[in-house]
Amino acid sequence: MGDSQSGQMDDEERDEFLTTGGTGVVSFSTGSDEAPYSRPVSYGYDAATGHFYFRFAIGPNREKSEFVDHPISFVTYDQGESGWRSVIATGTVDDVETADIDSEIIDGMRRVDIPLVDIFDRPSREVSFQFFHFVPDELTSRKEIRTED
Repeated sequence: MGDSQSGQMDDEERDEFLTTGGTGVVSFSTGSDEAPYSRPVSYGYDAATGHFYFRFAIGPNREKSEFVDHPISFVTYDQGESGWRSVIATGTVDDVETADIDSEIIDGMRRVDIPLVDIFDRPSREVSFQFFHFVPDELTSRKEIRTED
């Protein structure tokens, strides 16, 4: 039976892991002594630019301004046959609608596939989905490395 330890993914491994898109957890700083606000989110990743695109559900009592220009931490992970892998990214998000949309953002949106995941306690007709652009300030990745005895 082997042991395992953790190590860093190289850029190619990280991009391969992220490029499939999927789900993760975004935590927002509230700017006070309160706990961070965390929520599940679906994402797409553009390996050509290193940018993420999120699909957030904005409920009837939420405003886009609660998400834009606030520090966030994003975590995605997976447990597969070869062990676990995870990526943590930190930075701020931009609202795709109000951002200065340039050809890079438009091209990136075309290259990603963001899954639609229904994880809400209210009917989807009461929730509006909006896209956000995220350029991480910091991006770290870890993976399980299995060793033989």
